[in-house]
Amino acid sequence: MRTQFSPWALALVAGVSLAANAVEARDTIQIAGSSTVLPFASVVAEEFSHAYAQYKTPVVGSGGTGGGLRQFCQGVGTNTLDIANASRAIKDAEVAACQQAGVKEILEVQIGYDGIVFASRTDGRPFALTPEHIFTAAAAEIMVDGKQVKNPYTHWSQIDKKLPDQSIMLIVPASNHGTREVFEERVLAPGCAAALPLDAMSKETQDEVCKSLRNDGRVVEVAGDYSETLVRLQVQPEAVGVFGLGFYEQNRDRLQLATVDGVTASAATISSGEYPVSRPLFIYVKGEHLGAIKGLKEYVEYFLSEDVSGAGSPLEDIGLIPLPSDERERVLQRFTQRQAVTAQSSTLK
Repeated sequence: MRTQFSPWALALVAGVSLAANAVEARDTIQIAGSSTVLPFASVVAEEFSHAYAQYKTPVVGSGGTGGGLRQFCQGVGTNTLDIANASRAIKDAEVAACQQAGVKEILEVQIGYDGIVFASRTDGRPFALTPEHIFTAAAAEIMVDGKQVKNPYTHWSQIDKKLPDQSIMLIVPASNHGTREVFEERVLAPGCAAALPLDAMSKETQDEVCKSLRNDGRVVEVAGDYSETLVRLQVQPEAVGVFGLGFYEQNRDRLQLATVDGVTASAATISSGEYPVSRPLFIYVKGEHLGAIKGLKEYVEYFLSEDVSGAGSPLEDIGLIPLPSDERERVLQRFTQRQAVTAQSSTLK
Protein backbone atom coordinates (compact mmCIF):
# COMPACT_ATOMS: atom_id res chain seq x y z
CA MET A 1 0.00 0.00 0.00
CA ARG A 2 1.30 3.40 -0.90
CA THR A 3 1.38 5.92 1.96
CA GLN A 4 -0.54 9.13 1.32
CA PHE A 5 0.49 12.42 2.98
CA SER A 6 -1.95 15.24 3.56
CA PRO A 7 -1.21 18.60 1.86
CA TRP A 8 -0.60 20.10 5.34
CA ALA A 9 2.04 17.45 6.16
CA LEU A 10 3.73 17.92 2.79
CA ALA A 11 3.86 21.66 3.34
CA LEU A 12 5.35 21.15 6.79
CA VAL A 13 8.06 18.83 5.47
CA ALA A 14 8.80 21.25 2.64
CA GLY A 15 9.08 24.13 5.11
CA VAL A 16 11.51 22.22 7.30
CA SER A 17 13.55 21.26 4.24
CA LEU A 18 13.66 24.84 3.01
CA ALA A 19 14.73 26.10 6.42
CA ALA A 20 17.55 23.56 6.57
CA ASN A 21 18.67 24.43 3.06
CA ALA A 22 18.53 28.13 3.94
CA VAL A 23 21.05 27.60 6.73
CA GLU A 24 23.24 25.49 4.45
CA ALA A 25 23.06 28.04 1.64
CA ARG A 26 25.00 30.79 3.41
CA ASP A 27 28.78 30.60 3.28
CA THR A 28 29.69 33.76 5.21
CA ILE A 29 29.73 33.81 9.02
CA GLN A 30 27.55 36.62 10.41
CA ILE A 31 28.59 38.24 13.71
CA ALA A 32 27.34 41.27 15.67
CA GLY A 33 27.19 42.66 19.19
CA SER A 34 29.55 44.25 21.70
CA SER A 35 31.56 47.28 20.63
CA THR A 36 34.21 46.16 23.15
CA VAL A 37 34.66 42.80 21.43
CA LEU A 38 34.32 44.34 17.94
CA PRO A 39 38.03 45.20 17.37
CA PHE A 40 39.13 41.76 18.56
CA ALA A 41 36.59 39.93 16.41
CA SER A 42 37.44 42.10 13.41
CA VAL A 43 41.13 41.20 13.64
CA VAL A 44 40.30 37.51 14.04
CA ALA A 45 37.94 37.62 11.05
CA GLU A 46 40.60 39.16 8.83
CA GLU A 47 43.36 36.80 9.97
CA PHE A 48 40.99 33.82 9.70
CA SER A 49 40.38 34.56 6.02
CA HIS A 50 44.15 34.52 5.45
CA ALA A 51 44.68 31.31 7.40
CA TYR A 52 41.68 29.57 5.80
CA ALA A 53 41.53 30.74 2.21
CA GLN A 54 38.68 28.34 1.45
CA TYR A 55 36.32 30.38 3.65
CA LYS A 56 35.01 33.89 3.11
CA THR A 57 35.92 36.64 5.58
CA PRO A 58 33.33 36.69 8.39
CA VAL A 59 31.14 39.80 8.53
CA VAL A 60 31.48 41.51 11.92
CA GLY A 61 29.06 44.23 13.04
CA SER A 62 28.47 46.14 16.27
CA GLY A 63 25.17 47.21 17.88
CA GLY A 64 26.03 46.56 21.52
CA THR A 65 25.83 43.38 23.58
CA GLY A 66 22.08 43.60 24.10
CA GLY A 67 21.41 44.32 20.44
CA GLY A 68 23.64 41.49 19.27
CA LEU A 69 21.99 38.97 21.58
CA ARG A 70 18.53 40.09 20.46
CA GLN A 71 19.50 39.40 16.85
CA PHE A 72 21.15 36.13 17.84
CA CYS A 73 17.97 34.98 19.60
CA GLN A 74 15.63 35.66 16.67
CA GLY A 75 15.80 32.05 15.52
CA VAL A 76 17.71 29.56 13.41
CA GLY A 77 18.38 30.07 9.72
CA THR A 78 20.24 32.01 7.10
CA ASN A 79 18.71 35.34 8.11
CA THR A 80 19.93 35.09 11.73
CA LEU A 81 23.30 35.62 13.41
CA ASP A 82 25.78 32.82 13.89
CA ILE A 83 27.69 34.56 16.70
CA ALA A 84 26.86 37.30 19.20
CA ASN A 85 29.81 39.18 20.69
CA ALA A 86 29.22 40.10 24.34
CA SER A 87 30.98 42.09 27.05
CA ARG A 88 28.87 40.37 29.72
CA ALA A 89 27.33 36.96 30.18
CA ILE A 90 23.98 36.18 28.60
CA LYS A 91 21.01 36.76 30.93
CA ASP A 92 18.39 34.18 31.86
CA ALA A 93 15.73 36.22 30.05
CA GLU A 94 17.86 36.20 26.90
CA VAL A 95 18.36 32.43 27.17
CA ALA A 96 14.57 32.05 27.44
CA ALA A 97 14.01 34.29 24.40
CA CYS A 98 16.51 32.24 22.41
CA GLN A 99 14.88 28.96 23.37
CA GLN A 100 11.42 30.24 22.58
CA ALA A 101 12.62 31.17 19.09
CA GLY A 102 14.16 27.74 18.55
CA VAL A 103 17.76 28.52 19.49
CA LYS A 104 18.31 25.66 21.92
CA GLU A 105 22.07 25.23 21.63
CA ILE A 106 23.71 28.41 22.92
CA LEU A 107 27.44 27.84 23.24
CA GLU A 108 29.21 30.26 25.58
CA VAL A 109 32.85 30.86 24.67
CA GLN A 110 34.92 33.11 26.90
CA ILE A 111 37.71 34.76 24.88
CA GLY A 112 39.55 36.74 27.56
CA TYR A 113 39.18 39.65 29.95
CA ASP A 114 38.88 43.42 29.74
CA GLY A 115 38.87 46.30 32.20
CA ILE A 116 36.46 49.22 32.27
CA VAL A 117 38.50 52.40 32.60
CA PHE A 118 37.89 56.08 33.20
CA ALA A 119 39.93 58.34 30.96
CA SER A 120 40.29 62.00 30.11
CA ARG A 121 42.33 64.03 27.66
CA THR A 122 46.10 63.91 27.97
CA ASP A 123 46.25 67.69 28.35
CA GLY A 124 44.00 67.65 31.44
CA ARG A 125 44.69 67.03 35.11
CA PRO A 126 44.91 63.38 36.24
CA PHE A 127 42.13 61.80 38.30
CA ALA A 128 42.40 59.41 41.25
CA LEU A 129 38.86 58.10 41.59
CA THR A 130 36.88 55.72 43.77
CA PRO A 131 33.47 54.17 43.07
CA GLU A 132 32.02 56.57 45.66
CA HIS A 133 33.46 59.57 43.77
CA ILE A 134 31.95 58.35 40.51
CA PHE A 135 28.56 57.57 42.01
CA THR A 136 28.42 60.92 43.78
CA ALA A 137 29.25 62.74 40.54
CA ALA A 138 26.76 60.76 38.42
CA ALA A 139 23.77 60.00 40.65
CA ALA A 140 20.45 61.76 40.29
CA GLU A 141 20.15 62.00 44.08
CA ILE A 142 22.73 61.90 46.87
CA MET A 143 22.95 62.43 50.63
CA VAL A 144 23.77 65.94 51.85
CA ASP A 145 23.65 66.70 55.58
CA GLY A 146 21.72 63.51 56.23
CA LYS A 147 19.07 64.22 53.59
CA GLN A 148 18.61 62.62 50.19
CA VAL A 149 18.49 65.49 47.70
CA LYS A 150 18.84 66.22 44.00
CA ASN A 151 22.51 66.13 43.11
CA PRO A 152 23.88 69.66 43.68
CA TYR A 153 27.52 69.08 42.73
CA THR A 154 28.91 70.88 39.70
CA HIS A 155 32.67 70.39 40.25
CA TRP A 156 34.73 67.34 41.16
CA SER A 157 36.51 69.27 43.92
CA GLN A 158 33.17 69.71 45.72
CA ILE A 159 33.04 65.93 46.12
CA ASP A 160 36.65 65.60 47.27
CA LYS A 161 39.13 68.46 47.56
CA LYS A 162 41.85 66.16 46.22
CA LEU A 163 40.03 65.92 42.88
CA PRO A 164 40.55 68.50 40.10
CA ASP A 165 38.63 71.75 40.40
CA GLN A 166 36.84 71.30 37.10
CA SER A 167 33.26 70.85 35.96
CA ILE A 168 31.68 67.43 36.28
CA MET A 169 31.07 65.92 32.82
CA LEU A 170 30.81 62.15 32.57
CA ILE A 171 30.39 60.34 29.25
CA VAL A 172 28.95 56.88 29.94
CA PRO A 173 27.64 54.04 27.76
CA ALA A 174 23.89 53.87 27.19
CA SER A 175 21.77 50.90 28.24
CA ASN A 176 22.35 48.98 24.99
CA HIS A 177 25.96 48.35 26.00
CA GLY A 178 27.24 45.45 28.07
CA THR A 179 29.72 47.98 29.43
CA ARG A 180 26.83 49.90 31.01
CA GLU A 181 25.68 46.91 33.00
CA VAL A 182 29.18 46.20 34.29
CA PHE A 183 29.55 49.93 35.07
CA GLU A 184 26.39 49.73 37.16
CA GLU A 185 27.38 46.53 38.95
CA ARG A 186 31.09 47.17 39.57
CA VAL A 187 31.14 50.96 40.00
CA LEU A 188 27.75 52.48 40.75
CA ALA A 189 26.60 49.72 43.13
CA PRO A 190 29.63 49.81 45.46
CA GLY A 191 29.76 53.61 45.18
CA CYS A 192 26.11 53.82 46.12
CA ALA A 193 26.63 51.46 49.06
CA ALA A 194 29.43 53.71 50.34
CA ALA A 195 27.47 56.94 49.87
CA LEU A 196 23.90 56.10 50.90
CA PRO A 197 22.20 54.30 53.84
CA LEU A 198 20.95 51.37 51.76
CA ASP A 199 19.98 49.22 54.74
CA ALA A 200 16.94 51.43 55.26
CA MET A 201 15.74 50.89 51.66
CA SER A 202 13.92 48.04 49.94
CA LYS A 203 15.76 46.15 47.21
CA GLU A 204 13.63 47.85 44.54
CA THR A 205 14.37 51.29 45.96
CA GLN A 206 18.09 50.50 46.15
CA ASP A 207 18.18 49.51 42.49
CA GLU A 208 16.35 52.65 41.44
CA VAL A 209 18.44 55.01 43.56
CA CYS A 210 21.78 53.41 42.70
CA LYS A 211 21.19 53.26 38.95
CA SER A 212 19.39 56.57 38.37
CA LEU A 213 21.73 59.08 36.75
CA ARG A 214 21.37 62.85 36.78
CA ASN A 215 19.69 64.44 33.74
CA ASP A 216 21.01 68.00 34.05
CA GLY A 217 23.54 67.58 31.24
CA ARG A 218 26.47 66.53 33.43
CA VAL A 219 26.08 62.88 32.50
CA VAL A 220 25.87 62.06 28.79
CA GLU A 221 24.80 58.58 27.70
CA VAL A 222 26.31 57.40 24.42
CA ALA A 223 24.54 54.71 22.38
CA GLY A 224 27.38 54.48 19.84
CA ASP A 225 30.76 52.85 20.28
CA TYR A 226 33.83 54.13 22.14
CA SER A 227 34.86 56.21 19.14
CA GLU A 228 31.84 58.44 19.77
CA THR A 229 32.87 58.86 23.40
CA LEU A 230 36.39 59.79 22.28
CA VAL A 231 35.01 62.43 19.91
CA ARG A 232 33.02 63.95 22.77
CA LEU A 233 36.18 64.21 24.86
CA GLN A 234 37.86 66.09 22.04
CA VAL A 235 35.13 68.74 21.99
CA GLN A 236 34.52 68.77 25.77
CA PRO A 237 37.99 69.16 27.33
CA GLU A 238 36.88 68.60 30.92
CA ALA A 239 34.93 65.39 30.25
CA VAL A 240 35.78 61.99 31.72
CA GLY A 241 34.73 59.03 29.60
CA VAL A 242 34.10 55.34 30.22
CA PHE A 243 36.04 53.00 27.91
CA GLY A 244 37.24 49.45 27.63
CA LEU A 245 40.95 49.01 28.38
CA GLY A 246 41.50 47.66 24.88
CA PHE A 247 40.20 50.88 23.33
CA TYR A 248 42.41 52.94 25.62
CA GLU A 249 45.46 50.89 24.60
CA GLN A 250 44.80 51.87 20.97
CA ASN A 251 44.44 55.56 21.89
CA ARG A 252 47.17 56.15 24.46
CA ASP A 253 48.30 59.25 22.59
CA ARG A 254 44.94 60.93 23.24
CA LEU A 255 43.81 59.55 26.60
CA GLN A 256 45.13 59.34 30.16
CA LEU A 257 43.80 56.84 32.68
CA ALA A 258 42.31 57.62 36.06
CA THR A 259 43.22 55.27 38.87
CA VAL A 260 40.35 53.49 40.65
CA ASP A 261 40.89 52.80 44.35
CA GLY A 262 44.54 53.69 43.81
CA VAL A 263 45.10 51.06 41.10
CA THR A 264 45.91 51.71 37.44
CA ALA A 265 44.23 49.35 34.99
CA SER A 266 46.62 47.05 33.13
CA ALA A 267 46.78 43.46 31.96
CA ALA A 268 48.68 42.59 35.13
CA THR A 269 46.34 44.32 37.62
CA ILE A 270 43.24 42.92 35.90
CA SER A 271 44.62 39.36 35.69
CA SER A 272 45.54 39.51 39.38
CA GLY A 273 42.14 40.93 40.39
CA GLU A 274 43.78 44.01 41.91
CA TYR A 275 41.99 46.41 39.56
CA PRO A 276 38.35 46.45 40.73
CA VAL A 277 36.49 47.05 37.46
CA SER A 278 37.18 44.09 35.18
CA ARG A 279 35.00 41.62 33.30
CA PRO A 280 35.14 38.52 31.11
CA LEU A 281 34.42 38.83 27.39
CA PHE A 282 32.44 36.29 25.37
CA ILE A 283 31.27 35.16 22.02
CA TYR A 284 28.02 33.18 21.88
CA VAL A 285 27.83 30.60 19.11
CA LYS A 286 24.62 29.15 17.66
CA GLY A 287 25.15 25.39 17.91
CA GLU A 288 22.43 24.70 15.35
CA HIS A 289 24.59 26.46 12.73
CA LEU A 290 27.71 24.36 13.33
CA GLY A 291 28.22 22.07 10.37
CA ALA A 292 25.79 24.16 8.34
CA ILE A 293 27.60 27.52 8.11
CA LYS A 294 30.94 26.98 6.43
CA GLY A 295 33.93 27.65 8.65
CA LEU A 296 31.97 28.45 11.82
CA LYS A 297 33.59 25.74 13.96
CA GLU A 298 37.01 26.57 12.55
CA TYR A 299 36.55 30.29 13.26
CA VAL A 300 35.78 29.68 16.94
CA GLU A 301 38.70 27.28 17.36
CA TYR A 302 40.98 29.75 15.57
CA PHE A 303 39.80 32.55 17.90
CA LEU A 304 40.69 30.43 20.93
CA SER A 305 44.13 29.43 19.70
CA GLU A 306 47.15 30.63 21.69
CA ASP A 307 48.67 32.19 18.59
CA VAL A 308 45.60 34.40 18.04
CA SER A 309 44.35 35.31 21.52
CA GLY A 310 46.96 33.98 23.96
CA ALA A 311 49.98 35.63 25.55
CA GLY A 312 52.00 37.59 22.98
CA SER A 313 49.20 37.34 20.43
CA PRO A 314 47.84 40.03 18.07
CA LEU A 315 44.78 40.39 20.29
CA GLU A 316 46.87 40.97 23.39
CA ASP A 317 48.72 43.65 21.42
CA ILE A 318 45.45 45.57 20.96
CA GLY A 319 44.25 45.21 24.55
CA LEU A 320 42.68 41.80 25.13
CA ILE A 321 43.77 40.22 28.40
CA PRO A 322 44.36 36.55 27.53
CA LEU A 323 42.89 33.59 29.34
CA PRO A 324 45.34 31.47 31.33
CA SER A 325 46.27 28.37 29.32
CA ASP A 326 44.37 25.95 31.55
CA GLU A 327 41.24 28.08 31.41
CA ARG A 328 41.56 28.34 27.62
CA GLU A 329 41.69 24.54 27.40
CA ARG A 330 38.52 24.22 29.49
CA VAL A 331 36.68 26.74 27.31
CA LEU A 332 37.75 24.93 24.15
CA GLN A 333 36.74 21.58 25.59
CA ARG A 334 33.26 22.85 26.50
CA PHE A 335 32.86 24.21 22.97
CA THR A 336 34.07 20.99 21.36
CA GLN A 337 31.66 18.99 23.52
CA ARG A 338 28.89 21.49 22.66
CA GLN A 339 27.92 22.16 26.26
CA ALA A 340 25.00 24.53 25.87
CA VAL A 341 24.02 27.37 28.19
CA THR A 342 20.80 27.04 30.15
CA ALA A 343 19.17 29.50 32.53
CA GLN A 344 21.41 30.07 35.57
CA SER A 345 24.40 28.33 33.91
CA SER A 346 26.24 31.16 32.17
CA THR A 347 29.50 32.42 33.63
CA LEU A 348 28.42 35.77 35.12
CA LYS A 349 24.99 37.03 36.19
